[in-house]
Amino acid sequence: MQNYCVVSNCTNCKSDAQPLFRFPHDPTRSKQWVEKCQRQDLMDKSPDELHRYYRLCGKHFEASSTDSDAQSIVLKDDAVPTIFDVPGQPQHEQVKHNKETTIDNETESKGRKKIKKSPVETARKDVQRVPEEEEYKEYLKSLFEVLVLLGEQSIPPTGPSDNKQDGLGSCNFQALLEYRMNCGDEVLKKRYDVSNECCSSAQLNQLIEVCEKYIRGKLVEEVTQNGLFSLLTDDPVKVSGEWYLPVFVRFVDQSNCQQERFFGFLSFEGDGEALAENLLSEMTDKWGLDMEQCRGQAHFSSSTHYSKIKSFAATVVKRYPMAVLTLRSTRTLNLSLASGMALSGVQLVMSTFKKIESFFSQSPSLQLELEHAVLIFCSDNEERANKLKEICHTSWTRGHDAFEVAVEILEALLLCVDSVHDNEDMRWSDQVTHDALEISKALSDFEFVMALVVLKNVLTLTRAFGKNVQGKATDAYFAATNLKAVLHSLKEVSDNIDVYHEFWHDEALNLATAMDIPVKVPRSFLRKHQSESGTVQPQSYYKDHLSAPVLNHIIKEMNELFSEDHLKTLRYLSLVPSVIEQRKSAKPEDDSLSTEFRCWWVKWSKKCKGETWPSTLHETLQHAEVKFFPNMLAVLKLLGILPTVALEDSCDVAYKRFMRYMENMPDKFKSKSLALLYMNYDIKYDLDSVVEDYMKKYPDEGEREVS
Repeated sequence: MQNYCVVSNCTNCKSDAQPLFRFPHDPTRSKQWVEKCQRQDLMDKSPDELHRYYRLCGKHFEASSTDSDAQSIVLKDDAVPTIFDVPGQPQHEQVKHNKETTIDNETESKGRKKIKKSPVETARKDVQRVPEEEEYKEYLKSLFEVLVLLGEQSIPPTGPSDNKQDGLGSCNFQALLEYRMNCGDEVLKKRYDVSNECCSSAQLNQLIEVCEKYIRGKLVEEVTQNGLFSLLTDDPVKVSGEWYLPVFVRFVDQSNCQQERFFGFLSFEGDGEALAENLLSEMTDKWGLDMEQCRGQAHFSSSTHYSKIKSFAATVVKRYPMAVLTLRSTRTLNLSLASGMALSGVQLVMSTFKKIESFFSQSPSLQLELEHAVLIFCSDNEERANKLKEICHTSWTRGHDAFEVAVEILEALLLCVDSVHDNEDMRWSDQVTHDALEISKALSDFEFVMALVVLKNVLTLTRAFGKNVQGKATDAYFAATNLKAVLHSLKEVSDNIDVYHEFWHDEALNLATAMDIPVKVPRSFLRKHQSESGTVQPQSYYKDHLSAPVLNHIIKEMNELFSEDHLKTLRYLSLVPSVIEQRKSAKPEDDSLSTEFRCWWVKWSKKCKGETWPSTLHETLQHAEVKFFPNMLAVLKLLGILPTVALEDSCDVAYKRFMRYMENMPDKFKSKSLALLYMNYDIKYDLDSVVEDYMKKYPDEGEREVS
């Protein structure tokens, strides 16, 4: 260890002895010290070696860089040496105070037309700016770390002005910053000591904005690296009083795993082609998605937004013909078909399903009440009662057979909600009894009963197909070959709608009679057509306004959702070994991949006893030998991004987290930016890059802090 100053020609040892200071541990400041000393031989030494063995005396530091007490002199954390005697050069960094005063006086004597800083002031500012800028970066990193922590836990950060009446204690963001200060974050503490606040609400919003942009940039980078993808959307949602479209992207990653990522919300305000163009422009120009790589699209929408979504899907296909319209695996086929129908009876059924699911999820006691009602109606059939009780414990309103189940338990369901609404033993809260009354009113409406019966009978024809096409690889493959049979059945019913509707009307009539529900034409229709109020009969009305439109809609949607391109892709599930094993007697197709395809087929068609083979697309993509079949791998990966093919549970995180966020987050705290942070919790952050992005986005903030 040296006990003298490293600066050449320093007279510290000869006269006017000064304290010696260690080189700093921080690499950036250590490098600054070496550069100021002008010792080339120290340039290659590590910060740790410099700290341990080399010293710089106090003569080279300005008084403002030190703190002193009665016993010692201590350097400040951001101190940098600025005073040196360099032979043969002007002593710019050691100019006397009287010279500075002279320059200032001369400036004032010229009428203060233009204040020009002296070289000394400029040099000092440049020297001091470096550590101050580094300190500002550390301060920003602390803010982003807290923001990421809250976002990952789906806790909406609140700023100082978000809840004024509760005082500072209600600001969770500020509270976590204070916790960091108590744990030794000196940069935050220094700022807090000056302004009594570490982050304003305005700056918090800026942090969230920058974080959102960073995450989406990482997502685009991830998708770009993996090539082809599919575009998926869900039913538009309201955030802060405005409609937004949730957007997901599906791809197969470098590990050959299917992935879905939530990309964020797009403004869904506007209509028609203009809205569609705005959505596409936002995704391509602002987000950076290359839609030329899009090979599939899938949408789910209620009738409220159905026409807008259809317009958007048509625009995507027109602009990018390879983006085939398909069914989305996260929604059952039958519910997707029903949700898009702009028919009052159908929408009454769908909205009531949502109310029923929400109602019984409030309390296990409500489930027990429904079981009790089921036992009353099935007292003579214990097996049926147990089956229905088991169904009631599932999310049956989202199932492939939701309409069949609803018809079967409808009477018990009405008895249950009426009992809860009566509240004779005062067990239920006012809110629960009010919700029960709303459901009871819907169930007691003949339009609901008729629509439910029609949906049950028509969608029975598509139920097995929908369940299979979204099921196992073998089921999906064979389902793709059976679409013609499904369409043929639907057309046969449509051609004989008069006969079928009569059966459906009789079924609804019998159900309504058992439940004491009056049979009538909807009041909304009678109000609009008062002249026909006495002549319109329920049976003819529901045939023209319900049964026939339902059939037409389903036939049209099935043809659009399962185009020849879509079915052709699904047929490539024949490459999954378990499908090959079932079809080993069939002759491999002769196509452009014939040689490789035949080798692949031969390999998997000869199964030894006790040997297990991949039975899903995911398992096939993960199999080690797939890499020896590059064309097969390319086709399987293309199949992997198809929105219809169900994801493995481990790959379905984004959608599940999205649903959880929308269901559990109070409306006033929902944020399109924070939702992106929460649903992409596994993104790896480079906080230095995030800080750089912030400083580029808001340079004025940095200038204000550093100056």
